[in-house]
Amino acid sequence: MRILVADDEPEMTMVLEALLNREHYSVDVVSDGQEALDFGLSTNYDCIVLDIMMPKLDGIQTLQALRAKKVATPVLLLTAKGQVEDRVAGLNSGADDYLPKPFDNREFIARVRALTRRGGEYTPTALTAGNITLDRSTFELKCGGSRVRLGSREFQMLELLMRQEGRLISTEQFMEHIWGYDSEAEINVVWAYISYLRRKLEAAGANVRIVARRGQGYLLEESI
Repeated sequence: MRILVADDEPEMTMVLEALLNREHYSVDVVSDGQEALDFGLSTNYDCIVLDIMMPKLDGIQTLQALRAKKVATPVLLLTAKGQVEDRVAGLNSGADDYLPKPFDNREFIARVRALTRRGGEYTPTALTAGNITLDRSTFELKCGGSRVRLGSREFQMLELLMRQEGRLISTEQFMEHIWGYDSEAEINVVWAYISYLRRKLEAAGANVRIVARRGQGYLLEESI
């Protein structure tokens, strides 16, 4: 899953990015409201975290602009302000949740999880395809008695394939969703991780495979 974090405090963004990466989210970080708006309009995110007090555009203005453009991504507002008026203003502008600073890191992650479950269709803790299960709480691939711990990128790619089972995902979509459209990674990194996943699926005894369609992308399908 992909999260956008917008906050002009470098120390805060470093902490939030580390927390989200530890939970296997892909994270883009920006430092002002205009950047947040640009990223929010150009990229499909599962959740957007906005600080209210930011330069260029504040969090409320950014949120209003996103909603005016019909961006329905769940938004969590962060701010040092704790007054009722600020919470009301944020929620009335289209925020889905509100978390005053300082906050407990565990509560922040819990709220992000809750919001990502709201966006689009609900994604359960365990995803299944064929005889495999992807446990989103432990980041393990399970097949029969086999349990395989996946790296962060492997997990995110398999999660995307399982959520979109039977539908093609292009190399560019993998790059945008997992590495970010502004990543300096070469596109062949996708091919490398597809190869890693194929080997792990085969070793686990999976009856599903990652199929490549030339010029179109990849999909997960059950072996005959």
